[in-house]
Amino acid sequence: MKKVMLVDDEIVIRENIRDCVDWEREGFVYCGDASDGELALPMIESIVPDILITDIKMPFLNGLELSAIVRKRLPDTKIIILSGHDEFEYARSALRLGIEEYCLKPVSSADLVALLRSVSAKIDLERSEKARLEALRENKNENAALSQEKLLADICTGMITTAEALDTASALSLNLMARYYVVVITDVRCGKSHSASIDHGVVGQAEALIRDKFASHAETFEFKRSRTERVWILKHDTLQKLEGALELAQNEMKSEIEAVTGCRLALGIGSVQERLQHVHSSFLEAEEDKHWKRLTHSAQSRWSLRAVEGALDPSVVLDRQRYIEFLKIGSPADIGRVARALAEGLRKVDWRNDLYGFYLLNDLTLEVFQTAKNLYRNLDDAEETLMRFQHNIGDIGSWEDASRYLAKLAELFWQWRGVAADRYADMLEQAKTYIMRNYGQDRLSLQDVADHVCVSPSHLSKVFSQETGQTFIEFLTSVRIRRAMELLKTTNDKSYEIAHQVGYNDAHYFSNLFKKATGMTTKDFRKQSRTTTTLAEWEGATNEA
Repeated sequence: MKKVMLVDDEIVIRENIRDCVDWEREGFVYCGDASDGELALPMIESIVPDILITDIKMPFLNGLELSAIVRKRLPDTKIIILSGHDEFEYARSALRLGIEEYCLKPVSSADLVALLRSVSAKIDLERSEKARLEALRENKNENAALSQEKLLADICTGMITTAEALDTASALSLNLMARYYVVVITDVRCGKSHSASIDHGVVGQAEALIRDKFASHAETFEFKRSRTERVWILKHDTLQKLEGALELAQNEMKSEIEAVTGCRLALGIGSVQERLQHVHSSFLEAEEDKHWKRLTHSAQSRWSLRAVEGALDPSVVLDRQRYIEFLKIGSPADIGRVARALAEGLRKVDWRNDLYGFYLLNDLTLEVFQTAKNLYRNLDDAEETLMRFQHNIGDIGSWEDASRYLAKLAELFWQWRGVAADRYADMLEQAKTYIMRNYGQDRLSLQDVADHVCVSPSHLSKVFSQETGQTFIEFLTSVRIRRAMELLKTTNDKSYEIAHQVGYNDAHYFSNLFKKATGMTTKDFRKQSRTTTTLAEWEGATNEA
């Protein structure tokens, strides 16, 4: 039903048009009429008719003036001009204004209905086309959003190459390039039970707050992974900016979001990566980090909530730091003696009536598992093993049981350490071989070696330091300096030539580094090595010092 309004200064014409048409049967609603444009204008703005029929010659505000205003304010309203003046100028002016129809008075009811039907058909056609275009636009936006989410998910899961990712991103007008990347996974759960689907509105509020906080530190891309989980890819050309975002997530974001929304926020944080293709590694680390945090939170609540029910005895202690240090550097042969010594502070525990001892052992167990996770990633059956050890804590009934528990926990840690050593031996050998073959490349980096052995740079760095006692840079530097010493002894090449051969484009930097490592300038070393000391003798003397 199209709304129709009439403006004409002749009352007879208004009444005749109003009464001669069966408006409802013809599919229209007659909304009213006015005697001139000035009176009609506020009515038109209030009613917003689909079709306006107006005379041209009227006092105060004529039909053409009224039409010009209506076309500007209500562009969807169609206008039919009625005029008793068969003049070309009126018709031309009307056409310039975009008038739908122009007809001469008097007009019969049949002709008027025909005009109205014609204009109504145009309205229907325009509305249909507009709806079609809007649907296409919405579909395009929806497809673009889905394509963007799929692209980001493929990047995180490693299902797309860098070239493919950049090509797809270009088609979606996304700029993925940056110097540094990091992945954060958030899980927001609301309600008394913190279930997954209590209040989507509050979850959305929490995610909006997270979005705003990340946006102040880095450019962020995101996609929804589940009803409660969202994955955030943060990128920036400045490392400090990304580290600031991670510090915010680790220290402030959780407590602030939970305080504002009443939801529980779990976060998993990956390591910073320097290449788009390694976003996958950061994602896996974030996923593992979130899993461990949830696991330890659940495990911690079992004893901590029960422990507060009893009185805490300050004389009951367990030196966690000393125990962890023993696990890292101690010998399995000493475990019995050390376990009993560490358990000495638990002698006063009444295991039948006091839960504080269970709390201390549980807290220590969680720290041992977290330490092992940080040192030896990808622990086998860690969750099941933790549950089993927690169950064993509940079975402790004496000081002797507590001592045996500490010994078993240490044995588990060393078992993981042994597996990790076997697992890393081949990887480290490959890494060292790659370094020995490529040390002469001035741009050789940790990332290059990590790519060669198919692990993340952060993981390789950690393993390298733990297993060799040297950082990657320290090892690379030692290889280069040793080779430089050989070249100084066996060739007549200039110092700057040797610098280039061992991977240093800056000869001055190489000279300073050589002196710092050997205690001599390159010139002094060459002179001394050729007169008094062989390279092997020099290295032996250096090692003894």
